[in-house]
Amino acid sequence: MLAKITLCRTAALGGRWYSCEECGETTKLHNSCGDRHCPGCSGAKRSDFNERASQLIVTGVDHYQVIFTVPEIISAIALANRTEIADLLFKSAWKALKKTITSEQGYEPAALMVLHMWNQKLDAHWHVHALVPGAGPDVAGDGVHQARSPQTGQIGQYLVDAIALRNAYRKAFLRGLKKLYRNRKLSFSGSTEHLRDEGNWDELLARLDELQWVSHIEPPPSELSQAKHVVSYLTRYVTGGPISNHRIVSATRDEVTFLAREGHRTGGSREQVPMTLSTSEFFRRWCLHIQPPQLTKTRCFGGWSNSRRKAYRLAMQSVGCDGVLDQSQSVADTGLSDTEPDEERKLRCTSCGSESVVLSQVLAKPSWAVVLGAESQCSPWWYRESLKRREKRLWDAAMGDGFYDWCTAHLKSMGEGARDAPECDSNWQQPYLPGIGILPETDGM
Repeated sequence: MLAKITLCRTAALGGRWYSCEECGETTKLHNSCGDRHCPGCSGAKRSDFNERASQLIVTGVDHYQVIFTVPEIISAIALANRTEIADLLFKSAWKALKKTITSEQGYEPAALMVLHMWNQKLDAHWHVHALVPGAGPDVAGDGVHQARSPQTGQIGQYLVDAIALRNAYRKAFLRGLKKLYRNRKLSFSGSTEHLRDEGNWDELLARLDELQWVSHIEPPPSELSQAKHVVSYLTRYVTGGPISNHRIVSATRDEVTFLAREGHRTGGSREQVPMTLSTSEFFRRWCLHIQPPQLTKTRCFGGWSNSRRKAYRLAMQSVGCDGVLDQSQSVADTGLSDTEPDEERKLRCTSCGSESVVLSQVLAKPSWAVVLGAESQCSPWWYRESLKRREKRLWDAAMGDGFYDWCTAHLKSMGEGARDAPECDSNWQQPYLPGIGILPETDGM
């Protein structure tokens, strides 16, 4: 995956060449990698999510953002059990919301949730953000009911009792965690290796049951903070990995400096300060947040689920909640940037600035099997070296020490060393990582 991101928008992936009719200069637009962890890709996917999520929101209803966080030890366990803990986190958060809203407010709840797995310092910090409407069809079938404060009876500024929600969330999560352990669905390694022992596990559960878990309810919309702003905020975490390019201040062979928030309250302080990590530590933290392909980061529940969405909207519209928010908010307004090649964008010549450019050549994007093949000269140097080291270990273990070196030397003498190697653009020399630049040629990477 890192090799794919390194090759994003380079000659190794082909692209389209445009010629200027004024000065004859050629402008090259290379293809993107398309990986969902790449900070420079998937702008179209984020835009699509923003539009679909905005369709869920109806006028005349307050919407709240609710954040459910797990203790630090659970974030550590999640690194070896990503799918299992993600599923449990989503389900526990929803069970807590459904139970407290139904019992306290008496209406059918709905929620859109987005998984977030890191903090500003790139440490593992698993939590979900939920967008929750403060109204819904009455469970007794009597119209639509809005959330009211039990003390004052006032509508607005109140969703449910925060302590009851927090306790319900903790109870649901621990119940599911015990079931995963009992069914041997959890793996432990590194700092969590000791939890294989049932005594240590039971001690952890007792400690977790005594902790005050975090379920934070953000205040309802104001003129400066509306439901569409929450959707735009959540959209930023759908794709793109744990850090955006603009937060990286500088990068050298040895260190990476980036901006991160400080503070211990929920969300940290608003001020970002420079933070410096060694290059190896930066990449280690970045890699903590690589998702398995089957993990879904965005999920809808209750009235916004696929099976209930139509009936839920009809019920809301019947009492004057007359449809979706206006869709005048554009991708630019959300702070998103669709960096995918755009056929409709008016190109300018990079030399003279003329708009008289025409498509002159198209180089098809090769398959990853070709680009990242063992014989490819287009793949990053460190990736090629890792393939060679892995192959050497396998062959030497099977045939004896020194076999791989003898075999490759023999093939090279027969002129077989460069077979099927794809050609690259002459400008392609070293891998480029978006936001970092040219990677240093060192055995340490």
